[in-house]
This record gives sequence, structure tokens and C-alpha cells, in this order.
Amino acid sequence: MLAASLAGISSVKVLVVGAGGTAREILAMAALEANWRFTAVDPSEPMLAAATQELLANDLLERTDIHLGTLDDLPSSELYDAATVIGVLHHLDGDDAKRHLLRSVLDRLKPGAPLILAGNHYAYASQPLLLDAWAQRWRQQGARPDEVKAKLDKMLQGADPPHSEAAVQQVLHDTGFGDATRFFSSLFWGAWLVRKT
Repeated sequence: MLAASLAGISSVKVLVVGAGGTAREILAMAALEANWRFTAVDPSEPMLAAATQELLANDLLERTDIHLGTLDDLPSSELYDAATVIGVLHHLDGDDAKRHLLRSVLDRLKPGAPLILAGNHYAYASQPLLLDAWAQRWRQQGARPDEVKAKLDKMLQGADPPHSEAAVQQVLHDTGFGDATRFFSSLFWGAWLVRKT
């Protein structure tokens, strides 16, 4: 989706917020676009170390600037052609923290630049059918009942997703982004493309 939204621009700098873990989004973008460069930001040292190992294994370290810390630690003078915030927003507690992160992203984007925002939305307890479907998916993947319960308990304790798609749109508007286009949805997960206005 990001490559399609940047068609015709050959040299692109992408800000990847919450890049720790698998570095999957960088791997996917780099496979499509040989001239793109990335700035990977994550406040978790173990998660960023794991991502760095993935980037090293895939010969992408020379195309990626690694930054341990938050967006507030990055210079606001460097502007990016695009950004991704994938699997991050629902880990931030409260709308103020979500707005702060998105405003920090906005401040580092060029005018008209796209943002891919993806993560859980809906208040978990308000969607019991989706919770059960999620549990069934884990069972289908081989999780035992006690593992499913532990995963659900951890998820319910450690996340604060926007409570609706309208809440996602609102927090984006509050921070200066335009109207978002949802391009993917599965159970609680949603993904949107939005541009800096």
C-alpha cells in the first residue's frame, strides 16, 4: 500500500515507528523498493536488538538507521517521505499518549506524506464474538486451552486500543492528518492509509 501511494518517487526515506521485533515491515518494503531508506525507532532495547539481527541477516543495515528511544529523541528537522506505525497505538495508554505519538510522526513528515497506521481497535470487552474468534484462531494454530487463556489474559491487561474505527479517525484528525482509508481488517486489527494535510 505504501509503495502504491508513493508511485513515481524513487528515493524515499521511511520512518518506521515501533520497528522492534521482526522488522517485518522494513523487510517487506525493502523487497519492493531497492532505493528506499529507513529509520527504525523503538524504545525497547531487546525488541530493537531482535529487529537489528533480522536486518543484518537480510543485508539491510546499510539502508537502515537504528534509533533506540522515542520519536521525541529524533531531530524534528529531518522530514520523511512516509511513515509506518504498525502494532503500536494500542500499546499506548489513553488518547493523549496516542495523540502525542501521532503528532510527533506528523511533525516529521513532508506535506502530503502518507502514513500507514495499523493495530487493534475496538474495546476488547465490547466485542465478545471477536474475542472468541481470536481464541479459536490460536486453537487452530495449535495453542492449548491454557495457552489461549494466558494469551487472552495478557492481551486484556496490556493494551488500550482505540475503542472504534471512529476513534481512530478522530485521533488522526486531532493531530492534523486527513481522512484515513481503511484497507485491511481482521477481527480487532485494522490498517489505514492517511496523509499529512
